[in-house]
Amino acid sequence: MKTVLSSLKNYKLPAFVAFSLMLIELAVELLLPFFLGKMINNGVMAQDLNNIIMWGSIMIGLAIFSFISGIINSFFASHVSWGFAHDMRERLFRKVQAFSFANLNKYPTSGLMTRFTNDVRQIQNTIFMALRIMVKAPLLVAGGVIMAFIVNPRLAVIFLITVPLLIGFLLWVLKKATKMFDRVQRSVDYVNRVMQENLAGMRLIKAFFRRNYEENRFMTANTRLKNNTRTTFRFVEASMPVLLFIMNVSLIAILWFGNAQSLAGTTEVGDVVAIVNYAMRVAMAISMFSFIIMAFSRTKASADRLSDVLNEEVDLSDRKDAQQTQPVTAGKIEFQDVSFTYPTAEEPILKHISFTVHAGEKLAIIGATGAGKTSLFQLIPRLYDTTKGEIYIDDKPITSYTLDTLRRSIGYAPQSPLLFSGPIIENIAWGKDNATHDEILKAAQDAQIHETIMDLPDQYHTKVGQKGVNLSGGQKQRISIARALIRKPKILMLDDSTSALDLATESRLLEAIQEDVHTMLIITQKISTAMKADRILLMDYGNILAIGTHDELIRSSDLYRKIVESQFGKEYPHVD
Repeated sequence: MKTVLSSLKNYKLPAFVAFSLMLIELAVELLLPFFLGKMINNGVMAQDLNNIIMWGSIMIGLAIFSFISGIINSFFASHVSWGFAHDMRERLFRKVQAFSFANLNKYPTSGLMTRFTNDVRQIQNTIFMALRIMVKAPLLVAGGVIMAFIVNPRLAVIFLITVPLLIGFLLWVLKKATKMFDRVQRSVDYVNRVMQENLAGMRLIKAFFRRNYEENRFMTANTRLKNNTRTTFRFVEASMPVLLFIMNVSLIAILWFGNAQSLAGTTEVGDVVAIVNYAMRVAMAISMFSFIIMAFSRTKASADRLSDVLNEEVDLSDRKDAQQTQPVTAGKIEFQDVSFTYPTAEEPILKHISFTVHAGEKLAIIGATGAGKTSLFQLIPRLYDTTKGEIYIDDKPITSYTLDTLRRSIGYAPQSPLLFSGPIIENIAWGKDNATHDEILKAAQDAQIHETIMDLPDQYHTKVGQKGVNLSGGQKQRISIARALIRKPKILMLDDSTSALDLATESRLLEAIQEDVHTMLIITQKISTAMKADRILLMDYGNILAIGTHDELIRSSDLYRKIVESQFGKEYPHVD
């Protein structure tokens, strides 16, 4: 909670103003019964019209002053709550942007979205209500009891019995409700996740005709949310009758004993009326406590979830001695006895990997699914850190580069290209800050997508649908490659990103790339593509089985020979 509420430090002054105005409203509310008692005792009972007018005028003036204070309080409370929400979302966004893949694996996308929206909004609303009325409720209870003792200590003793009972009961309800609302928020996460997966995979669902299965899955998640929410709200709302019962008993006791003392002449009628008014105000404040408990319980659960993200330790960061301006110049890559295990896995995915890619060299990486090819790629830009061993670029450990310098030197086209909603030109330019129009055209031409774009109705300004839904797989791959090429990287990594291209287009693309001096690593399943590389690295089950040219591997590796035969038959090609 402390981590989350620290975002309020920029709003100390408006929060103080809102709180001060709320205290003015509270003071007026506590003084009105006191003045009412005075007006009854000194004016009504004494039949003194001047006293009635005087005390009545004071009460009307205070009510108007309280009304104005309330309006201004609402303005400042709104300013604080909306400002807090704005700053909190910025903090969360910056934190998530700093996450490594290992950090992101802990939080599903749906869970992060719930935190950015539902959880932040819940705390925002609670802050507004706290500065408006929530804090006033407990203060009204305490102030009402104190004022009751000032008016008539003998009648006010009743409050010393009822108020501690109420406080103890409320603390128990708050503790239990917090855990229940945490379950509700987790249920919201799960519903969001199911819905998100359903919308993302709608075409696949229709193709496999899995509508009924998905409907049942959503109904299960939605029913769980409904049941958890219903149970929680029933519990909180059930506390309300208990609170009102105790307060009504105290109100009856005040009327009983107040009447007896009034008849005996030991208590004035005005005092009894004033204490009854305080009892009613305390009862009204207590009646708000179920709402307050509900709000603070949900806020506590939401704050804990936000704190988990904000306090998450990012496991990838710049080393203290990393050189901010040290660039990657040649692009030489060396793995020295590298092993890697995913944070949530027990067995290593890469085992004792050692090889060198010289500057300007083209290396193809092939192997079966699950061999560790993509995992190897992810270590080079430090999307993950190695578990053991060291990776060098230009004979320097990659940790000696800042993350910014390292990643700006690398062009990466992932296995599953992700395009953003917006024009094609922005998707290509996204790869480089302040990219010029000529650079965009050159990258598109090298990626063999320029002619396709020019055939589109709006050419480079054609809107890309969500995740590139209106483009083919090959078009998305080539735009993704253009986005990597526009960086003019020293190291270009293509993670099976030409799989959807025909052989002729792929061949032209690779020839265009070779015109620039790149150290290129390409993951591929096509032997015809691998043959165009200077060397081929063969992987299986996280190990390097062989590395060499096509002809060298044909002679030395049985597995490579089987892969070639599976694609070309026994008349497999040779390279002179």
